[in-house]
Amino acid sequence: QVQLVESGGGLVQAGGSLRLACAASGRTFSIYAMGWFRQGPGKEREFVAAFRRNDGSTDYADSVSGRFTISGDNAKDTVYLQVNSLKPEDTAVYYCAAGVRWCYGNGCYVDSRQYDYWGQGTQVTVSS
Repeated sequence: QVQLVESGGGLVQAGGSLRLACAASGRTFSIYAMGWFRQGPGKEREFVAAFRRNDGSTDYADSVSGRFTISGDNAKDTVYLQVNSLKPEDTAVYYCAAGVRWCYGNGCYVDSRQYDYWGQGTQVTVSS
């Protein structure tokens, strides 16, 4: 089992920044990738960014590319999401996820079905 705890959400003005963190515990050695997803009010959950632990490669949704940066600290079993130039449409609950199954092919960790464990989420609210 893997447990995930997110932190760093909050209320920020448009154009501002936050740093989200997701700390994993339990059988962390089994994690191949960690990702961030978000669900805005009245919207479906959507992919934001993914980080592969073995080589540090990343994937981003087009809507956040250039504004958000995902990074990982394997020694701390923690993944971070630096969110800059925030927009009101970035308002959402941000969820961290961990995948313990190897996924072949570029970009396959953008699919939520590749993840096995999920955190409780952290709220990000961007005011205009």
